[in-house]
Amino acid sequence: MSIKSSEAIKRWFIRLEHHFSLSRRQQFVGVTIVLTAGLLFTQLVTGESRYLLVCLLSCTAYGLSALVFRHEVSRIEWLTILSLPTLFTTAVALFYFLLPVRWLTRMPVAILYSIGIYALLLTENIYTVAASRTIALLRAAHSVGFLLTLFTYFLLVQTVLAFRFPAPVQMLLIGLISFILVLQSVWSMELSPVLGRRVWRISIAISVFLTQLVWIFSFIPTKTTLLALLFTTAFYSTVGMAQQYLVEKLYKKTVIEFFTVAAIVFILTLIATSWRGGG
Repeated sequence: MSIKSSEAIKRWFIRLEHHFSLSRRQQFVGVTIVLTAGLLFTQLVTGESRYLLVCLLSCTAYGLSALVFRHEVSRIEWLTILSLPTLFTTAVALFYFLLPVRWLTRMPVAILYSIGIYALLLTENIYTVAASRTIALLRAAHSVGFLLTLFTYFLLVQTVLAFRFPAPVQMLLIGLISFILVLQSVWSMELSPVLGRRVWRISIAISVFLTQLVWIFSFIPTKTTLLALLFTTAFYSTVGMAQQYLVEKLYKKTVIEFFTVAAIVFILTLIATSWRGGG
């Protein structure tokens, strides 16, 4: 009886999907509108309930993304494809709380979020297609995906640092954020249904490096914004080199460019640090 009921429900969903089918771009627009409206709604609530709404909004972002890509994702793609739209939503929603309580400042952020989440959905759609066949837009998707990953990483790290948690808690939170974003960034160069050893090892190595960097700078009185910029630059350099290594394009000139950017930001961070304390 239960088997017959489940089959009937499945057929009902199939018929419903057939009658109310939308194009992929229409689905992206719908998801963007719902999530942007949810982001604006979080600003109408005060107190601790805000954070509950952020969790709910993040789960909604994951659920809606999963619904859109339900026919394409499998295995590890439930994490790699869907993690960035979810964390991007979390990052912007939490960063919203750090802005002045004025719609004049928050409305542009909501508009930028809607553009970003729509671009992310297009990017993840290209990844799902490129996983099964060659597609010309993959290179552009890599660029957009990496740029939005850096933006997401910066906002999340900035938010964690702004809460001024104890050093071990900061390490744990930023380490977890780093691992998820590093994993999906490195995986995007292979787009395989199963994670290879190289992807696992590179992701773990970079995440450990970034976590240790957080631990070291927890003893240095540097402003949170500078620290977030430094950690994001370290993320950019290490993940950027890892991506080029996986596609066998890691040349000496490329390594020098990545190290130069990291060195400049590192030196500027030390110069701007107030060694008398504060920050």
